[in-house]
Amino acid sequence: MLTYYIELAVRNLKRSPGLTLLMVLTIGFGVAASMTTYSVFRAVSGDPIPWKSSQLFVPQIDMWGPTGRGADGEPPDAMDYTDAMKLMRDHRAKLQSAMYQISPSIVPADAGKHPVNTSGHAVSSEFFPMLDVPFLYGNGWSADDDAQRAAVVVISSKLNQKLFRGANSVGKTIDIEGKDYRVVGVLNDWNPQPRFYDVVNSGGFSTGLDDVFLPFDRAISLGMANDGNTNCNEIPKESGFVGLQRSSCVWIAFMAELDDAASAAAYRQYLDGYAHQQQQSGRFAWAPNNRLRDLPDWLDAEHVVPSDTKVSLLVALGLLVVCLVNTAGLLLAKFLRRSSEIGVRRALGAQRNSIYAQFLTEAGMVGMAGGVLGLLLTGLGVLSVGWVLPKEIATLARVDFVLLALTLVIAILATLLAGLYPTFRASRVQPAWQLKSN
Repeated sequence: MLTYYIELAVRNLKRSPGLTLLMVLTIGFGVAASMTTYSVFRAVSGDPIPWKSSQLFVPQIDMWGPTGRGADGEPPDAMDYTDAMKLMRDHRAKLQSAMYQISPSIVPADAGKHPVNTSGHAVSSEFFPMLDVPFLYGNGWSADDDAQRAAVVVISSKLNQKLFRGANSVGKTIDIEGKDYRVVGVLNDWNPQPRFYDVVNSGGFSTGLDDVFLPFDRAISLGMANDGNTNCNEIPKESGFVGLQRSSCVWIAFMAELDDAASAAAYRQYLDGYAHQQQQSGRFAWAPNNRLRDLPDWLDAEHVVPSDTKVSLLVALGLLVVCLVNTAGLLLAKFLRRSSEIGVRRALGAQRNSIYAQFLTEAGMVGMAGGVLGLLLTGLGVLSVGWVLPKEIATLARVDFVLLALTLVIAILATLLAGLYPTFRASRVQPAWQLKSN
């Protein structure tokens, strides 16, 4: 019977090509607008490390007091050097790392080549296992390397390709800012978006790539300048990088791994205890106002997902609803124009269920055609989002099998939903009235 219903549907749709085309266009454009917007929203709102995000925490310490808080009472979203180093020394987390952004120059071995400008982070050895960073060759450095401020480096696969043509470079040396560093690891393709480990500097999304990771303590000892954001509530008393370390300016990101709720509660108690100590010593003149958020809450607090993408998604869904209402009206007009045909079929013994099935099949055919058009328009839409969105966000939107399958399924289901009432009205046509009127 399904084949028969499909044959009837195709025949009836051909009888009104203009109306059929209008319905297909309505569904196609409505679904494409929704799915294009969804592709962007999916990219920016996804969990960057779903298997571990609930165990990664970002602590905040209120080192500025009431005058330095935001309107919502929030403490600074980064740390000053004093507090970051205290947390590192006390080491109350399973794994932890202070980090700051750097941009060192790499001097190629070939004297005829120009230095390579890179970006990266100064981190501790626990950064790599804490974030499950994937390696192509080698691994991160050790805790002993941290303590000894060893001249070691982890580089990206992109930089490895540029310097060593993609070969295993572990054990080789590269010149960074005039000093030799031993390569201990080469990252596999790793550029999480959002860049959750340093939201403060990246804003969440970045088209750039971290090419080098150096030991935090070594970078500090060499006076390697901070290339990220620096926020101060007062002018540092001393100039230069040393003055920055001794100031209350915040410029260091911090992340800790805590396995369970009990560990998180203990760490939160530790933060409050530390703030009380600072209050008693006279450094803080205010009560503790700390925060400890897991990664999803941290990304939400930092408003990493742009508000305009949420609004755009709601607008697109509203457009889809309008398109469905219009499609329902067109289907109703199309079906009721065939009341005489329905009356004759009912008089010849056709059941209401048969009429219902046939017209619902017809609606499904419209949805399928609209879905195919929606696939093409969604692909064009995803390629064009760069015209209206920042590049670092637009590049995250992509067309994949899941998006294409979802586009087709939504088009068909949405059209079937829009066709429920018109189909119901068509199946309720009274044959006696139609035969009498004719």
